[in-house]
Amino acid sequence: MIKRAFTEHPASVGESYGQHMGMAFGFGGKMIIAGFACLLHGIFPFLFKCTGRKCIEELHHRMVTHRDRRECAETMPSVAPARKSLRAAE
Repeated sequence: MIKRAFTEHPASVGESYGQHMGMAFGFGGKMIIAGFACLLHGIFPFLFKCTGRKCIEELHHRMVTHRDRRECAETMPSVAPARKSLRAAE
């Protein structure tokens, strides 16, 4: 039962535990770096003007085009309307 807790979700997206951990660490690391850039942007508005948006778009693209979304398809709303409004605000 414990092994299943660590392998069920990774298997549902076609990955081993190690592969899934690597992907999650990669996504998390990018989000942390972009988060710091956003914090700095709040203090110095002339720095990192597009870093947060670009990070979100890149991670979303990677998730949608390179991942099996069977588990999340029913629970996650579409982000397409939000992306349009972000682009219109630029």
